[in-house]
Amino acid sequence: MLVPAAEPEASVPGRLKTADVTSLLDRPPAFDACVHWLAQGWPEDVRRGIESFDRGAPGALVQHVVVDVMQEAGSWPERVEVVALEPGTGWGDARNAGLQRSMGRVVIVADGSVEATGDVIAPLVRALDDPSVGVAGPFGIVTDDLREFRESPGPRVDAIEAYLMAFRRDLLRDGLRFDRKFVFYRSADIELSFRVKSLGLSAVVVPVPVERHEHRMWSSTPPDVRRRLSKKNFYRFLDVWRGREDLLESVRSR
Repeated sequence: MLVPAAEPEASVPGRLKTADVTSLLDRPPAFDACVHWLAQGWPEDVRRGIESFDRGAPGALVQHVVVDVMQEAGSWPERVEVVALEPGTGWGDARNAGLQRSMGRVVIVADGSVEATGDVIAPLVRALDDPSVGVAGPFGIVTDDLREFRESPGPRVDAIEAYLMAFRRDLLRDGLRFDRKFVFYRSADIELSFRVKSLGLSAVVVPVPVERHEHRMWSSTPPDVRRRLSKKNFYRFLDVWRGREDLLESVRSR
């Protein structure tokens, strides 16, 4: 388990506040890729994902980081680095805390609903060898007006969904993060994708062998709460990116 450099006062014994997580981004990468997982519940889904990624790419040097914000800490494989944060830490804050521990040249954000059925890591690493590509993954979406998004096979898209998305570690070192105000996960991936595209980089769909299972956070959240949080997040996205139609593929391809 991750131990802070100095023992902070924590409201939950053994758990860290996000500010107490030490960044490793100033160090040289030591892995081909770092895969990030967030356990807000359903640890069996995350363990399934970790095992499937390792099984699909047995020769790759891969670091797994699990951010655990559950009420009762989960049981994780010894090879996994665990960042145990206070229960209830929001999605954006929790993801950012884990991203600071990245020691892979390529950083992969994965959801526990995704199970690899083959090598997921190599195709994403190859795609990001292209310096013009900023973010990559199998699930891409596009929009014509910044309000209605739809799925797209790409290859170039407006955003990559965080069920599985990858980018180079150097973007994190240069300050790329999820917006910490996204306490719920919806639209946080769109907002991050637009941050990447605003740097002059592209978002591309990379087909990889995965199976998608039930998304537990979505299905376990009451529909009225889901709608309210999703709407709040989307307006947060619009507040920042309204008027940036120049970043859309429908405009760039004219």
